[in-house]
Amino acid sequence: MFENLQDRLSGVFDKLTGRGALSEKDVDEALREVRRALLEADVALPVARAFVEKVRTRAVGHEVLKSVTPGQQVVKIVHDALVDTLGAEAAEISLNAPAPVAIMMVGLQGSGKTTSTAKIAKRLMTREKRKVLMASLDTRRPAAQEQLKVLGEQNDIPTLAIVEGQEPVAIARRAMEAGRLGGYDVVMLDSAGRLHVDEALMAEITQVRDLAGPHETLLVADSLTGQDAVNVAEQFQSRIGLTGIVLTRTDGDGRGGAALSMRHVTGVPIKLLGTGEKIDELEDFDPRRIAGRILGQGDVVSLVEKAAQTIDAEKAERMARKMKKGQFDLDDLAEQLQQMGKMGGMAGVLGMLPGMGKIKKQLGQAQLDDSIFKRQAAIISSMTKQERRNPKVLNASRKKRVAAGSGTSVPEINRLLKMHRQMADMMKQMGKKGMKGLFGGMGGGMGGGMPEVPSDPKEAERLLQQMGGSGGLPPGLGSNSIAGGGLPGLGGPGGLPGLPSGRGKKK
Repeated sequence: MFENLQDRLSGVFDKLTGRGALSEKDVDEALREVRRALLEADVALPVARAFVEKVRTRAVGHEVLKSVTPGQQVVKIVHDALVDTLGAEAAEISLNAPAPVAIMMVGLQGSGKTTSTAKIAKRLMTREKRKVLMASLDTRRPAAQEQLKVLGEQNDIPTLAIVEGQEPVAIARRAMEAGRLGGYDVVMLDSAGRLHVDEALMAEITQVRDLAGPHETLLVADSLTGQDAVNVAEQFQSRIGLTGIVLTRTDGDGRGGAALSMRHVTGVPIKLLGTGEKIDELEDFDPRRIAGRILGQGDVVSLVEKAAQTIDAEKAERMARKMKKGQFDLDDLAEQLQQMGKMGGMAGVLGMLPGMGKIKKQLGQAQLDDSIFKRQAAIISSMTKQERRNPKVLNASRKKRVAAGSGTSVPEINRLLKMHRQMADMMKQMGKKGMKGLFGGMGGGMGGGMPEVPSDPKEAERLLQQMGGSGGLPPGLGSNSIAGGGLPGLGGPGGLPGLPSGRGKKK
């Protein structure tokens, strides 16, 4: 969602950080570009003006213009201003009220309100260990109540029984009563929506609000609607009163302006981000992390958290024991491939690493296709138990059989086996000497950590070519680097698998 804004701001800051000293004229020119970038990203004009003035006040100060690294100082100031605009602290859904706590979901039709209701309910059940009841108050949209019922059945979330012909206020009253009688901790009320804000919608939601007394009133807004989402948020805040915002479809190509404007315009925090259609594709909104992503500084904390949420502790422990013995077979590799898929594939992981924003165009040209993980998993699943545990038995005839069974080719199988051998070698080194042995056996692949990514596109292109051609991965993520044996702390003790350099192209 923030890619366009990140590209524009990155270009502005590259010019600043490349200079030894800054004049007020340099800062003014840069801020004009920042303002233009914000407006192009659909940030509301008053918000863009306030943001630029906040940055200007600090950026033309003596401590910046006379600083040893003035360009980097300006970047820090912009980062801090972004955090202030987005909200100083991360805000969570509050359940600090007598049970059952009512959470009312509001928004327009098509914003993802019903899906978000189920996502939040599942999140509260799994993370907070709360007993949750969902109820659909949407009697206007065809099959809206059925949709919530199906989502509940698919994800084991209790849903209020549907009574034909019952009005929203009566449904809300029945839901709250069922919540009290059933000993539920939370009652999620999925209110009706419209194609646009109108008087009838507001009157209906006001009646439900007065009856249920929701502790949280969350507006679900589609980030792809840009500036219009901000206008909708402003109207709901003035008429109903909001406690938070849930932004959906943030994995799309929206310009990011809605996120920057909503906090400023409504005064209420963005609490959650919908990052996909799956029930678990919901992220906490942390202003500092989002500001870091916008400025291309990555979000390793979110990456680690995502890994921690998807790791099977029992499997991780089993993998750790095998690693201590220096063992790593194709079943273990299959687990790592599955783990990578759960974390959003290569694009999801790379997007959260610092410095990747500067060379994402080169990465795009490299055509790193996540379908390669599925093909590799298909290859492994087409092998016998003996072949998975001891790949050395795979002779030419066996490879032909596996290729036919997985719909792949013998060269693909050879590449997979080569990657496995490299990872197995690293596991052996790690088993003998621990992490020190792993780093020592890389031949300087990481060079003591993630290298500085060049801001010059030509330099970045040259760096990629050195790592194995246009399909190679950046330093620290290729098969000769630590990612060949996994990023420590991500995806269990084995970490995340690396793609063989130059082998990421689509088939």
